[in-house]
Amino acid sequence: MRTKIIATLGPASMKYDIMKGMVEHGVRVFRLNFSHSDAQAFMPVVADIRRLEVETGIRLTIMGDLCGPKIRIGEVENSPLQINKGQRVLLGLPKYDAEAAGRTFVSLDVPELLEGLGEGDAVFLADGMLRFTVTEVIHPDALFEMRATTEGLLTSHKGIAFPDKIHPLPALTDKDRKDLREGIQLGIDAVALSFVQTADDVYEIKSLIREHGSSIPVVAKLERKRAVENLDSIVEAADAVMVARGDLGVECSLTTLPVIQKRIIRACRHKQKAVIVATQMMLSMVNNPGPTRAEATDVGNAVMDGADCVMLSEETAIGSYPVETCAYIQGIAQNCEPYYLERLGGPYRPSAEKNIVKYLAYSACLVAEHAESAALVSHSTSGSTARVLSSRRPSLPIYALSPDEGALRMLNFFWGVEPRLADRALSSHLERAIAFVRGEASIASGQSVVITSGQAHPPGQTETKTNTIKLFYK
Repeated sequence: MRTKIIATLGPASMKYDIMKGMVEHGVRVFRLNFSHSDAQAFMPVVADIRRLEVETGIRLTIMGDLCGPKIRIGEVENSPLQINKGQRVLLGLPKYDAEAAGRTFVSLDVPELLEGLGEGDAVFLADGMLRFTVTEVIHPDALFEMRATTEGLLTSHKGIAFPDKIHPLPALTDKDRKDLREGIQLGIDAVALSFVQTADDVYEIKSLIREHGSSIPVVAKLERKRAVENLDSIVEAADAVMVARGDLGVECSLTTLPVIQKRIIRACRHKQKAVIVATQMMLSMVNNPGPTRAEATDVGNAVMDGADCVMLSEETAIGSYPVETCAYIQGIAQNCEPYYLERLGGPYRPSAEKNIVKYLAYSACLVAEHAESAALVSHSTSGSTARVLSSRRPSLPIYALSPDEGALRMLNFFWGVEPRLADRALSSHLERAIAFVRGEASIASGQSVVITSGQAHPPGQTETKTNTIKLFYK
């Protein structure tokens, strides 16, 4: 299985045996959702994950997911309320509650989000299940009348979204800053940043990470319409990207979401950045022992689009069948990946750009396939060579060697990559790679592998870069 599974931990899965079962079915990244807890509460499960690594011999990655500025409404009188299509309600700052005069009043104590709201603008509540259109500006930037265009239940403290507006709020909240600091102290291997809108959001959290003496990678969650508009610069800034289809499907029309997903996946592969497809992958399995046909097809399409990872949320956090859900994902991926590779007809050829690193990776994939090699083996301290190899989508497994544990755990996000710790007793990258091949049981005697490694650099150059491709027979 080349596609990686990210599983969110929660009450249904924060048990050692459950986590072990998920790992056996392809989970390589565990997500800790800081929206519902804090670092101290996660301490026992982090210890269990590290113990699970030792028992299974499989390197596992812990991703802390920051809450971000999720905007919620205040108390709704007589909640829950049935809202009918065409019904008029008021939206405004809490101080205007008295002007409701018996009408339903939705309070929002975030003045910045109401600035510039005008007639005809859309307002979504409850993750888009309730939709309204502004019909009258009663007090500019403060109180509005809205007409419901859908019907459903309105309850207190639900999320609110303004699809047509650019949000002035920063991606990092005070809670996020605290959770980031404590998460790094706890030992998380990566952090997911919610509600990213620009590359500056990513650079800001990277600066904070450095201030805390760490270098963990940043996963940029694309949940805003503005983030899609700034896709290229965000992909450039981030280490990985998440297609967070829940809020993104509220901000953007659902009719455009499938194409947006494909564009994001393609942009990430071109930049050798991991891409995660998330939200409602197998939501029905929260309560049912099997997915719907549509869910199975959705997961399969994400795999055949070339996603590096698929992420499970409620399915593993609160669902009744966390291990079974992972098993279904694994089975779908194992059936879809051969078709995906067949359709590619060989590794991706680099575009017309002059990029020697991509061409070296592409050449290594071609040599390995024509030689009918058992695997590709790459050695690099940062893991960058393995990431480029992964972006070419070879049909062979990629064994990525590095002496750096952080780099290895980052590589769990990448398609087809199996991270391995390099033998630090050997100084040469090539020697380390050959030693790994000789000791790897999955590579039989007489089989070949293609090794990519860095050799002696020119005088004056301090960084050793990948510049060697070697066909090696065990």
